[in-house]
Amino acid sequence: MDASRPGYTAELLRHFADLRDGTHERAVSREEKERLFARTVELLDPYARQALGEINEDLLLGTGEILATGMRSDDAGADAVWSLTWPEQRDAGVSPIVLHAFFGAAFHHPHLRGGPLRDWPLNVFTEEQAAAKLSALREIAAAELHNIVFERDYRIIPAMVQEHAH
Repeated sequence: MDASRPGYTAELLRHFADLRDGTHERAVSREEKERLFARTVELLDPYARQALGEINEDLLLGTGEILATGMRSDDAGADAVWSLTWPEQRDAGVSPIVLHAFFGAAFHHPHLRGGPLRDWPLNVFTEEQAAAKLSALREIAAAELHNIVFERDYRIIPAMVQEHAH
């Protein structure tokens, strides 16, 4: 794949190539793919904890608790969950903040999601605030494209068809 692409589009193309080839980073067997997923969970752990820790310290005033499952595996697949829970959230009976890495038993490769996330806050009034939204906009657009491919097929992405033709 072209190294001149932005990281998030290069990641999407790697993901779509996995769909096309039935692999995950050249791994073919479920066992090999789960080994890679276990490493992914290790790599993500400090960043998931950092993201949740920042919210805990800044917005929850340090009252929260970060919980992490590590990699778990059963007949449904493999996953890892990081969550941030705090007294007011528990008292209100609502779900904690969740970051969920999962590799479903029937999936070709793993995915990342939040809880029931659908909406992002949008309070942008300055150029600096708009620029700060770039990473969120990229992630939303990438997730939307991923879901469109999931509804149809990787061949709806011209870059995948062009790459395969070469």
